[in-house]
Amino acid sequence: MSIQAAQPLLFDFFSPLPVVVETSTAPLSSDAGLLPLRQFDERIGLTQQFAAALADPRDPARTEHTFVEMVRCRLYGILADYEDQNDHTTLRSDPIFKLISGRSPSAADLASQPTLSRFENAIDIPSLKRLRDVLIDQFIASFATPPRRLTFDVDAFDDPAHGAQQLVLFHGYFEQYQYFPLVLTSADTDQVVMIGLRHGSAHAALGADDDLAYLVWRLRQVWPEVEIYVRADAGFGVPWMYTISEQLGIYYTYGLAANRVLQRHSDALLAEAVQRYEATQQPQRLFDGFWYQAGSWPCARWVIVKAEANAQGTNRRFVVSNRPGARVLAEATYDDYAARGESENRNKELKGDLASDRLSDHRFLANYFRLYLHAAALNLLVRLRREIAHPPVVAETGVPVEAWTGAQRKQYQRLRRRQDPLGEGQPWTWRTLLIKVAATVVVSTRRVVVRLAGSWPHLDYFRHVSAYVYSRPAVAHRWSG
Repeated sequence: MSIQAAQPLLFDFFSPLPVVVETSTAPLSSDAGLLPLRQFDERIGLTQQFAAALADPRDPARTEHTFVEMVRCRLYGILADYEDQNDHTTLRSDPIFKLISGRSPSAADLASQPTLSRFENAIDIPSLKRLRDVLIDQFIASFATPPRRLTFDVDAFDDPAHGAQQLVLFHGYFEQYQYFPLVLTSADTDQVVMIGLRHGSAHAALGADDDLAYLVWRLRQVWPEVEIYVRADAGFGVPWMYTISEQLGIYYTYGLAANRVLQRHSDALLAEAVQRYEATQQPQRLFDGFWYQAGSWPCARWVIVKAEANAQGTNRRFVVSNRPGARVLAEATYDDYAARGESENRNKELKGDLASDRLSDHRFLANYFRLYLHAAALNLLVRLRREIAHPPVVAETGVPVEAWTGAQRKQYQRLRRRQDPLGEGQPWTWRTLLIKVAATVVVSTRRVVVRLAGSWPHLDYFRHVSAYVYSRPAVAHRWSG
């Protein structure tokens, strides 16, 4: 950010000489690490497509700030930990933010907070529907070759609200006033493929069937033969989700809430797990499967039960699945379902690192648009970190690294976090190692020079990522909703 002139500050803790702190009139920024992300964005066209989906009712002859400029201001602000409109009161004069938004660092300031507020509140429902297609188009474009199989995780997360926003309602389970966003993420690429904002008291699965149906339709237009799998917890284990999955011809595993009938079917398995634990003092984990038909189901479905006994007590969980092999490989089917826990990291990144809970506009549609901004920011980072990832080479074991479990998996994850911190890094890691770096920005008639400190300890990361994104070929936008 630009630093304004002020009186020098004096410190006397260093006994040989006084320490004097002065401000500089040079154009300075603390977020120069956004530059390689902006270059990557240019290669994949994310913010350009995002802004192009928005209907702009303004007179072009009287427009000072374009939609694409304001999208970039907000999206890159979210990545750099400036999640609110108010942050742009100062960021609008930042030379790096001007540069990544398409303005010369010496040009007029970017959009003010009131302008950004009007921008967010101008977004209409057709624009939001087009943004839905932008996320799907970007997901499709991220594959160099057609995939044979895709796995999607459906989840919801609470988004507490602290004002009088439209459709903020009290949720009894979370005991708070909130929104309740719905997210579909790709287990294959970690991208947010669909996202939706819902009123605060919504059922966990409200609208999930419609979103799933639309996503499958879009994907099969491009890849007619692709196998599609969907996983979700017990909040989505409801009749309409089974029905739509079966009608769409996709494979599913949904969590299933326990009841007395299911417990009665699995009492013997749990008793066996307890008996084995008492005999060996080793944790026990047993599986079984059976046909089960609830009163609201039109037919019987295959249910898998997991029964555990260990020093902490017992644990019993149920899932319902039509996956191939579920009736033979109960443990493998359940473990694949449990792997959906990785999708919860996307929720954590959205809500924690990227502050998607800052849905503080009054209008519901404006907050819906904000949620798309946060999702697009995460997708930009996710795609870059997957492309520059450099996992450590490990000794051949005959088992793929992805299939490792237990202590072996934990040891590998620790090794990777040390050797490949950006490839594994969540947004806060990227801010620490790359984004948050001070720079001086100088504009001449021939070029824009950004000067970093040569003593910056993470300079090698910046060089590595920058070299990659600069040499990466641009990808044409091949599909459209």
